[in-house]
Amino acid sequence: MALLNAHHHKEISEEIGTLERFVNHIEQRNQTIVAEFILLGLTDDPELQPIIFILFLIMYLVTVFGNLLIVFTVTTDSHLQTPMYFFLSNLSFNDIFLSTTTIPKMLVNIQTHTQSITFTGCICQNFFILAFIMFENCLLAAMAYDRYMAICHPLRYRVIMNPCFCSLVVLLSLVLSMMVSLLHSLMILHLSFCTHLEIPQYFCELAQVLKIACSSTLLNNFLLYFVACISAGIPFSGIIFSYTKIVSSVLSIPSADGKYKAFSTCGSHLSVVSLFYGTGVGVYISSIFTQSSRKTAVASVMYIVFPQMINPFIYSLRNRDIKVSLTKLFVRLSSL
Repeated sequence: MALLNAHHHKEISEEIGTLERFVNHIEQRNQTIVAEFILLGLTDDPELQPIIFILFLIMYLVTVFGNLLIVFTVTTDSHLQTPMYFFLSNLSFNDIFLSTTTIPKMLVNIQTHTQSITFTGCICQNFFILAFIMFENCLLAAMAYDRYMAICHPLRYRVIMNPCFCSLVVLLSLVLSMMVSLLHSLMILHLSFCTHLEIPQYFCELAQVLKIACSSTLLNNFLLYFVACISAGIPFSGIIFSYTKIVSSVLSIPSADGKYKAFSTCGSHLSVVSLFYGTGVGVYISSIFTQSSRKTAVASVMYIVFPQMINPFIYSLRNRDIKVSLTKLFVRLSSL
């Protein structure tokens, strides 16, 4: 009887173990199918929410209208139908799309007093943010190469920087950016998520999503930093190479007026490059030395929102051709 009871208890234990493994398997599958994430935003203070809403709404409207004005000016002025301004109009479009990926969702959450974003929405937001940031890297490198060809090889400039070549550069850059971003997004689908689904950001940042995953993110993190080094390192190296050659070529010009005229066309682009990479490095350094994820979220505004808003002002104030075209545009609009 004792042996029978022992055998019976053994069978029950095995059945319980099997049931537990089955339940754990179901729970593990359910962990992957997450309904939504919680975006904690920039602050928990309800009194600051209206101020943040108005501030970000103004920043978004300035970004959209400022960049649309640049695009409209470039497309309507025949004097601006050059490779430099073709890349600039694509950069403006990219800045609009990048801001639209993050800010409207944040404004909706503040207005509706919710902090949620669906799992699908989070994946899509990740995809577009990464794609547009990488595309901006490529565009800045293409603009640097354009200035290099214009200053260092002026006789071959029109032959090499033809419309077909410029369009191909933009298309390949966009396709490559989306392919790499898609790879990151697909890698997230293989992760499991538990009950702690709070993201200390106002958007679905890939690094923060990886931190709340239950399963191993070793491969994801390796891919994240490896691709970041490649996608940012290669364009930045191209920018450094181009401007090294540009400075060398400009210094060989005998007259001071010639040096100023040659280098003045690079001023706006250099300012945009400094702003884009400077804020990116600043956010990365702040994330290392600060323990507060909320401070990192605030710092990320300087990288995701601020450069896209300032770029139109840089090109409007520091670029003579754009200023002249804008003046003509406003004169035509005022005469209607």
